[in-house]
Amino acid sequence: MPISNAYPSIKDLSNEQRVLLVRRIFSSVTDRYDFLNHFLSVGRDKAWRRFLVKRLVFFSTHRLLDLATGTGDVAIVAARYHSRIQVFGLDFAKSMLDAAAEKIGPIGLSGRISLIEGDAMNLPFPDGSFDAVTVSFGIRNMPDRRGVLEEIVRILLPGGKVYLLELTTPQSKWFRTLYLLYLNHILPRMSRWFTKDPAAYQYLAESILQFPSADDLANEIEQVGLKDVQKFPLSLGITYLHEGSKPQ
Repeated sequence: MPISNAYPSIKDLSNEQRVLLVRRIFSSVTDRYDFLNHFLSVGRDKAWRRFLVKRLVFFSTHRLLDLATGTGDVAIVAARYHSRIQVFGLDFAKSMLDAAAEKIGPIGLSGRISLIEGDAMNLPFPDGSFDAVTVSFGIRNMPDRRGVLEEIVRILLPGGKVYLLELTTPQSKWFRTLYLLYLNHILPRMSRWFTKDPAAYQYLAESILQFPSADDLANEIEQVGLKDVQKFPLSLGITYLHEGSKPQ
């Protein structure tokens, strides 16, 4: 099935088509990506990233892989908060990495943040390369989550941790109703004011609705061998941070 401008439902796409679609979407919204994230989350995305970064633990390599780094927000906050670490930001969208480089250079972090164009299913690092791996608002756009998680486990040191920060659907009935109204009706209309490709935000809304619950994602993390899995609801469960440790 060819991918049209209207963006077909996630349920109608093969894994390969979905990867192509996600690449196309993020390339189309790069120039407004940061503004839209901050505006449409009422600035809460910044607080969610800070919460994630403060939870990071480094014990051996002092290296962090920020997978699906986008325009580099987590990489930048992590490098500033943890002054001894080296950060590797990997993404498959070159336009996003170019935008990240434009942010990193002027603030003097080019020597501590390396940007890499790559595939989450085939990470270009040896086994046991990192103390920590983060994925912020990216795991829901990866069709083969298990394959990505297995690759993350491979490149983590024993004792290292993965941190998944992701939007989800709140479990509270009344808040869920309001949130679904926002995702399905308000968000697509607001996005028309700021982007040439508002259909991209219809896809992003669907990707949230189709994403597993917090408990189901925790189970997926455990199934790849990660232990001590924890989950932290943020902003009434709009977002969850999941953590899991690679066994010693």
